[in-house]
Amino acid sequence: MTAAEEGAFIAAVKPLVDAIGGEILPPDEAGPDDVVLSWEGADAVAVRLPQLADSLDHILAAMERRMGKPLADLDRKAKQEVVRTLEARGAFSVRHGVETVAGALGVSRFTVYNYLNREKQG
Repeated sequence: MTAAEEGAFIAAVKPLVDAIGGEILPPDEAGPDDVVLSWEGADAVAVRLPQLADSLDHILAAMERRMGKPLADLDRKAKQEVVRTLEARGAFSVRHGVETVAGALGVSRFTVYNYLNREKQG
């Protein structure tokens, strides 16, 4: 792979790596838990995945960017939608996930559980 092709490949995968909170490394620096991406038969880059708890922080930050304001400033309906999205992405399987989400939304844990229960009943 030429330097230009490698640069284009890295530019193509960087938004995904950033969205999950990962880190791009040269393939020869990959550790046993890193994911090496190959292109046309050659190792192009390695991706170091974040710890799950760090991923939740990145997901919350991305949701704030998408909404254009802090999650705590959203109305109740929008906060419920955020909770549904986070549940679909597995946010509440992370230790202290409910507490982290509640803090970001500016609501209590009880409120987050109510949003989750409302979705399951509806």
